[in-house]
Amino acid sequence: MYKSWWKIMGSVLVIYTTIGGLLLGVPRLAILNETIRNLYFHVPMWFGMLTLFSISVWYSIKYLLSTNQTDDLKAVESVNVGIVFSLLGLVTGSIWAKFTWGQYWSFDVKQNFTAIAILLYFAYLVLRNSIDEEQKRAKISAIYNIFAFPMMVVLIMVLPRLQDSLHPGNGGNPGFNSYDLDSRMRAVLYPAFLGWSIIGYWIYTIRFRIRSLEIKDNS
Repeated sequence: MYKSWWKIMGSVLVIYTTIGGLLLGVPRLAILNETIRNLYFHVPMWFGMLTLFSISVWYSIKYLLSTNQTDDLKAVESVNVGIVFSLLGLVTGSIWAKFTWGQYWSFDVKQNFTAIAILLYFAYLVLRNSIDEEQKRAKISAIYNIFAFPMMVVLIMVLPRLQDSLHPGNGGNPGFNSYDLDSRMRAVLYPAFLGWSIIGYWIYTIRFRIRSLEIKDNS
């Protein structure tokens, strides 16, 4: 129980924010209406993704310094889970766009750059699978991962702010925090950031242990 406190906390936070996100009051805004509740699910997916990709690039750097295969395994497994979170973020965003912008994919600059950023990490996995030699695969993919992370940050957080965009907080549009994110929403949204990031980390540790056992059995 002592070692699992963070897992319990993550589970409680996700349960709380899911129930609170669906049932607690939200501001009544034109166009958005009840769809603003998607903020509790859409944005935390990106925070979870960033957490996992940050873990991945950290272990890629560690691998280049230590050449420890465990570091390489941690890097790839955190990417695997991070991609799942990125896809969930993209899907929840597309559903929200359908109700607010009129279509699932409007080729908004934020949507396009986000899709490119996700493809960068799919390319990382393809690169790994194309190299048979273990140490060479680990080294090349670690270098790629280190460069992919800042490119992903620029694509998702920097470039959309320089272009015309429908997305809140980009292209001159105000973000939610500046005009309608009231105390009721903060009480759900901020715990959701932490809760989903913890759950993502938990899933990553499970995948890492499973892969470690598989490698051990095959060796």
